[in-house]
Amino acid sequence: MTMPQQNFSESLMSRRQESLARERRRAGADAAVKNHERSFRPEIQGLRALAVLMVVTYHVWMGRVSGGVDVFLFISAFLMTLQFVRKHDRGVRTNLLRHYLHVFWRLLPLAALVILAVLIVGRFLYPATQWGGLLTQAWSSLLYAENWTLKALAVDYYADNHALASPLQHFWSLSIQGQVFILWPLIFLVSSGIARARGIGYRKLLAFVFGAVLLLSLTFSIWYTATSQAEAYFDTFARLWEFALGSLLALGLKHLALPVMVRVVLGWAGVVAMLACGFVIDVQGAFPGVAALWPTLSAAAVIVAGWTGSPFGVDRILSSKPLLSLGGNSYALYLWHWPALVFALMVRERENADGKLGFAVVVLSLALAYASTWLVEKRLRTWSWPDLRGRNALAACAAVVALVSAPLGYWQLNHNAKVSAPISATERDNPGARTLDPDYVARSSPGAPVMPPAEKVATDWVSLDGPCPEELKPKGGKEVVERCGFQAPPSGEASKTVMMLGHSHAEQFMAAVKPLAAQENWNLIAQQKGGCAFSPVEATGDKACDEYNRDVWSYVQQVKPDLVITMATQSVPDSPREELSAGFESMAQELDKLGIEVLGIRDNPRSARNLSTCAIAKGDDPSCSLERSSVVAPEPVYEDEKYGESLGSVKFMDLTDRICTTSACPPKVGNIWVYLDENHLTGTYAASLAPAFEQRYGALFGS
Repeated sequence: MTMPQQNFSESLMSRRQESLARERRRAGADAAVKNHERSFRPEIQGLRALAVLMVVTYHVWMGRVSGGVDVFLFISAFLMTLQFVRKHDRGVRTNLLRHYLHVFWRLLPLAALVILAVLIVGRFLYPATQWGGLLTQAWSSLLYAENWTLKALAVDYYADNHALASPLQHFWSLSIQGQVFILWPLIFLVSSGIARARGIGYRKLLAFVFGAVLLLSLTFSIWYTATSQAEAYFDTFARLWEFALGSLLALGLKHLALPVMVRVVLGWAGVVAMLACGFVIDVQGAFPGVAALWPTLSAAAVIVAGWTGSPFGVDRILSSKPLLSLGGNSYALYLWHWPALVFALMVRERENADGKLGFAVVVLSLALAYASTWLVEKRLRTWSWPDLRGRNALAACAAVVALVSAPLGYWQLNHNAKVSAPISATERDNPGARTLDPDYVARSSPGAPVMPPAEKVATDWVSLDGPCPEELKPKGGKEVVERCGFQAPPSGEASKTVMMLGHSHAEQFMAAVKPLAAQENWNLIAQQKGGCAFSPVEATGDKACDEYNRDVWSYVQQVKPDLVITMATQSVPDSPREELSAGFESMAQELDKLGIEVLGIRDNPRSARNLSTCAIAKGDDPSCSLERSSVVAPEPVYEDEKYGESLGSVKFMDLTDRICTTSACPPKVGNIWVYLDENHLTGTYAASLAPAFEQRYGALFGS
């Protein structure tokens, strides 16, 4: 072959190869477009399976959050948007009520089954002190409002369920989904009407709406996460951008015509990044701000990759039978795995699951998921009666709700009756701290009930009679005005004005002070904020607390009380170590300059577990009691010589010997439960400290 002929042949071959390459690229692009058009996308089902595996694995064995839930939220919006856009393209009008009934008929039965199962098992396993909280969360889960309940609990210092994880708290994400399943169809319907009336492109209008939602919600989410992450985590508005991102991808997917090999790489990159998210990021501490873009964009990459047809594509794995099967049961597995884990840890009295217990939890969860999907979800899905008429679907949904709400309502009424019953503790049958007086003579009746009732222990807080009167009302600061409590002198002009300042531990001791205040005809004023020690000079590190303390300090200078009572120390849980309360030293010096007397109370012993709850569940089990030497230092920290004269004229009161015996700090003393949670005294027990407080106050102040 001559050189020109060879060059011509090579040139022809090169053109043919280029032509074939263009055809392959066009085929790849066509395949990418068809990804959008397919009604069933097996790779998304497999993506669901991976997401639920992430959630279960991280929860059970790692005690962490994975980001898998964010993938679920993203996918649900993606699929819902495809559904409504296709209907609009075909000219199908949506009956909104029928749509809602259809959606919740698909969701409610399994959710109701799990809630009911949790309540039945929880009736036997859950301590009576926490039963009320479980009932509240059951209602919230059933009504798709669990995220708002958890948001309130996350910032409620006085919430009664910090000690135990709720077996229903995973319903927070399902609640947000349910709320979006109501909101999004409204957006589709209204947008469709506007598009027709104004002659605007439907997809363009939706892209604008969801783009705005994405921008506003993500901005809000970033700000809220930075300022109050615990609240933001459960906030619907801080999560809407994840749904908006899924909707935008559904609207724009057909325009993303990428070559096959690019989509192969994109798919693998998305899966690897998604699986690595929980390892790399503190999901629970950083979401749902900008960090939540990691799992959602990873899932977006997998969806954009779609079905590649390549033997090297991740879609071949995602479309495998095991993952497709698991994806079909992912909803049920998510519902069952968390209560199975919580109850298993309760039964085994562990904080975390080891390999063996974790494996048992996963196997049980899978068994329950597959069984309930087959017996409940698939059976009801093929039942045609609810789809015949709107009222049929409404009746079916109402029946499912009634299946849970009937027993739940009965238990709630029963619980409310016990909680609302007055506490009838008597000095004779429920002497409490009085029994630790060396001169006490027992006179209690045999079989007298322990007070407060178990159902009321967790809410047995102390409060004063009402708000501060006009003449003693703070002049500035909204919170300091709202928190101002007052007990008026019973007769005539007050003999003195006493202020109780600080956090919840100062609040609990008000029960011991109130009788003396009434007896001595005091103006008794309370200014307390949970978790906020009274530190008017030194910063606590909590911006809200510091702002509140500044306003309280202004109020102190306004009123000029005769005496301030506050906490002098803070105990360390399950340790004899204690510290001076934050800012106590500088506070004492400032009050001394104003000529205001100070009474500092030594903190009560603390534990990482609720001793009363333990004893209510186990009776007189020694494990529910603390060895005194393990939680109480021989001498209070304020007696350390290093403080010298820096504490000025402060007087101190130590009531530890009326909370603990010489050898132990028990959960029950004198037929009264001592603790309402891990570290606070019940109001009933604190009230029994009143005689000891009065005696010691007289010895300190000569009255």
